[in-house]
Amino acid sequence: MEDTLLQPKDLIKQRRESLGLTQKEFACLLNLKESGDRTISGWERGEHSPTEAKLKIIENLSTFIPFKNSSSKADFTFIDLFAGIGGIRIPFQNLGGECLFSSEWDKFSIKTYAANFGELPKGDISKISSNEIPYHDILLAGFPCQAFSQAGLRKGFSDTRGTMFFEIQRILAAKEPKAFLLENVKQLKGHDKGKTLKLILEILRGENNQTIPDDYPVSEEVRNSMNKKLNYAVDFRVLKANNFGVPQKRERIYIVGFNRNYFDESINLDQKISEMFSYLENKRSQTMLGNVLEDNSLIDPKYTISDRLLAGHIRRRKEHKIKGNGFGYSLFNNESPFCNTISARYYKDGSEILIDQSDINKNPRKLTPRECARIQGFPDKYIVNAVSDVQIYRQFGNSVSVPVINEIAKGILEIIK
Repeated sequence: MEDTLLQPKDLIKQRRESLGLTQKEFACLLNLKESGDRTISGWERGEHSPTEAKLKIIENLSTFIPFKNSSSKADFTFIDLFAGIGGIRIPFQNLGGECLFSSEWDKFSIKTYAANFGELPKGDISKISSNEIPYHDILLAGFPCQAFSQAGLRKGFSDTRGTMFFEIQRILAAKEPKAFLLENVKQLKGHDKGKTLKLILEILRGENNQTIPDDYPVSEEVRNSMNKKLNYAVDFRVLKANNFGVPQKRERIYIVGFNRNYFDESINLDQKISEMFSYLENKRSQTMLGNVLEDNSLIDPKYTISDRLLAGHIRRRKEHKIKGNGFGYSLFNNESPFCNTISARYYKDGSEILIDQSDINKNPRKLTPRECARIQGFPDKYIVNAVSDVQIYRQFGNSVSVPVINEIAKGILEIIK
């Protein structure tokens, strides 16, 4: 029977089951209140019906899940913390891994994640006990970077978001996975004259004897976990996305660790990590922005900036030039090798990446969501319309460059095997 002929109660159940979600998860996806699973249950029994607006949202939910966990036996398992929209997950899953657990607290990112992976991440990891997290081979975490970023206040561990690293530490202590991959902004390397990164590395290597200060906003489980020393071989590098075929000037720090308790003592893990990163640092590729851009003549006019906004961009760039700095809007075209870094604020005015449309006599335009996905290396089957343009711009600005993760994942798996 066609969807349009289904009764509301049948349509709701069909959409929910096609997504593979429980009533509680489906209620969360629809932003219903805490007892939303009872509401969903009532809808499916036909006892009451959703509003027309809510029913329309349910009707428009796609049941095509492009990155569903494989049902066949996985080569390894992993968890996806601070999952965002799943950019770190995709390569590890494509390389034969099964995701056993994911966590994300942003409700809009959760929607995009659910649309693409057919599962709803758990919420705030600081409120989830380690007992609720399954044992796994590899821990993945693009932990919150605002506390260390150029755009943020750079408060580091004095910022609540900065303390999220300690949530990773307590899960590593409890589950002892074979390996981990952490991703953050490159500014983490120099934050507080390198002291923040030094502390992170010492904790991961089991070299730090400090306790967490009383005024740090962390749970009792985190404090207790500090009594158990980690024993990981750890190294890091700052890698440039445009060296991995991504037409974007994006630098991020990647921290990789291997559990010494799991590997034979004869294996020099420090050397293996160093060799892996040396190989990655030496990668080079030719990129062309035009390879991922859509035809200007086919772009929705809503992405073309107004005369007023363009005039404002031009005025501000002149003001910045007089002051002697390089700030202002940046214009790119098909021949550009790569563009600037997409930031979480791209939705505001798109000033860091505007696409020239002089070929069709129009003002410059913003990137489309699909182009943002491509510039981050996401496959074209990735669903980009589960949320509004404003939210998807934020999500891609906060996400990772998938091809970089893919190469790191290969290196990690090679060492494990």
